[in-house]
Amino acid sequence: MKPRRKARIIALQVLFEVDLTGHNPEFALRERLQEQPVPESGEVFGRRLLADALSHREILDVIIQRIAPEWPLDQMAPVDRNILRLAAQELLYGEDTPPKVAINEAVELAKLFGSESSGRFVNGVLGTLLNQRQELMATYHITPVTYEGTEIEEA
Repeated sequence: MKPRRKARIIALQVLFEVDLTGHNPEFALRERLQEQPVPESGEVFGRRLLADALSHREILDVIIQRIAPEWPLDQMAPVDRNILRLAAQELLYGEDTPPKVAINEAVELAKLFGSESSGRFVNGVLGTLLNQRQELMATYHITPVTYEGTEIEEA
């Protein structure tokens, strides 16, 4: 498995845990990385993706709710909600992953961890996000950053 996919899986597991239990994200991440080691490049990417998804969670939730108004976040399956948060983070704030790759990775996570319909649901929501991406970035003053080679400070 490629380092970034492994990192996305771990980031999803931690985001899911934090969402449902309120556990400390750094502690949860350390546990996951001990259980499932990731090459350094993947770990750096995963740490940054997770940290940014957590710090932008409020705005990501507003955006997800805007593009999928018929699916209130609190009624969404928790795994789908957190996959959408990670993918929206990558699509809106990350500039080094091609959008179609970010969407495909999210759909693969949904197929792996979600229900039978999760892949289609995630694909549909993220397709809408991609179509509205420039407008959303302008409306919410989002400036993309690169995850490549980024150093992450320990919490």
